[in-house]
Amino acid sequence: MPLDFNQQIIEEFRANGGRVGGPFEGGRLLLLTTTGARSGAPHTTPLGYLPDGGERVLVIASAGGAPKHPAWYHNLVAHPRVTVEAGVFTYEAEAIVLEGAERDRAFARAAATDPGWSDYQERADRVLPVVALQEIPSGPPNIRAASPGAALKAVHDGFRRELALIRAEMTASGPGLGVQLRINCLTLCQGLHNHHTGEDAGMFPMLGRHHPELGPALERMREEHEKLAVLLEALQKAVSADGADPQLVRAEVERLTHEVEAHLTYEEEQLIPVIDGAGR
Repeated sequence: MPLDFNQQIIEEFRANGGRVGGPFEGGRLLLLTTTGARSGAPHTTPLGYLPDGGERVLVIASAGGAPKHPAWYHNLVAHPRVTVEAGVFTYEAEAIVLEGAERDRAFARAAATDPGWSDYQERADRVLPVVALQEIPSGPPNIRAASPGAALKAVHDGFRRELALIRAEMTASGPGLGVQLRINCLTLCQGLHNHHTGEDAGMFPMLGRHHPELGPALERMREEHEKLAVLLEALQKAVSADGADPQLVRAEVERLTHEVEAHLTYEEEQLIPVIDGAGR
């Protein structure tokens, strides 16, 4: 992509919590900052990505089907430590170039989800590298937001966008349920589980100590976490079953979406004014 176009996307991404228009609108996008193989200078590139479960995502060095690998790929081969911006989160990661059967399975998943990857592969006359970006644990998440309340809202909006993407992917997938779609669902389940576990163990007890008037609301949110855990387990079970029933999975996603939306909205109404200090 032209440099000025990339810069426009980067600025829009950072200004809008990861939301952009143009060719990336409605898709999964991250910003990858690599260290120049020759210059040693940082270079940031917007890239589409694929969830891969756990703490890593995949990117493909397609360069739009160009005959040569993109510069960012050469950079991360020389310097595997990279920075990833995903929505409002920024984290360090290790770039791992997938090899052999692992690469082929990952690329096949991508191509089954979006035939454009196969088109790029045919035009490129080279094997398109698939790279895993493995998050390097470094303590509390680095969230880019103007206030604690804005950070909470931004994290919630990320879950809302992912649910909307999964629902759209299910509509587009027809009668089947592809491997990548299953992974997207499982990754979402893990992310929501981790978010709720963190709230139950950290934020909620802290707020309860400093704001006892929040006690009833916090108790309700803990109970909703328990109910959502049951729904997450049901979705994981439906997705992971042999010969998974797409209709059942869709029903579980719709049920989860309804409950998650209601929970996030209530949590924002109750907590954002308090954690941002309104009314003190």
